[in-house]
Amino acid sequence: MRFGFCDEFGAGFGWIVDEFMERCSHALVDDGRVWVIDPVEGDGVEERIRAAGTPAGVIQLLDRHNRDCAALAAQLGVRHHVVPHGSLGPFSFVDVRDSRSWKEVALWWPGRRVLVCGDALGTAPYYRSGTERLAVHPLLRVRPPRRQLGALQPDVILCGHGEGVLEEAGTALREALSTSLRRIPGQVASALRAWRASRPT
Repeated sequence: MRFGFCDEFGAGFGWIVDEFMERCSHALVDDGRVWVIDPVEGDGVEERIRAAGTPAGVIQLLDRHNRDCAALAAQLGVRHHVVPHGSLGPFSFVDVRDSRSWKEVALWWPGRRVLVCGDALGTAPYYRSGTERLAVHPLLRVRPPRRQLGALQPDVILCGHGEGVLEEAGTALREALSTSLRRIPGQVASALRAWRASRPT
């Protein structure tokens, strides 16, 4: 499995798998403590996390995003927090979806104005339509999480699928939430192109 590090900013970093789904994981650093979000394991990941500080916990934002959360939490000797509510360390959590088939929270770090979403928002090609920098999950486009996320004003948005938005993130969020419905045809076309491009030749 090929992956590369990405989303380097003052309070953390990410790593992304080279695949159609573009699974992306993150580590956030607060006062020397490292919180790992929706991780996929890879060569050098544990070493990079430990080099950033003392592991504090592994956070799973989506019930079905098991990925390697439990395994990495065990390796790091920290707790695995599954779809947490309320607050944890410097973070608070926003309920994005709470149904039998889909339970998801978004992580909001008010001190750094960082928003992390597992599935609700993404930048992978199959999420986006045309020139969108950030997009609502295809299955949420008809009813995007405006009430849950619309009041936030992030400086950084990190996604579970695709690289994050590190500049003008607030503008990207407002545009994604306000145009999700009318851009469905473009998203479908983009997803088909991305799927075809990912198939072996």
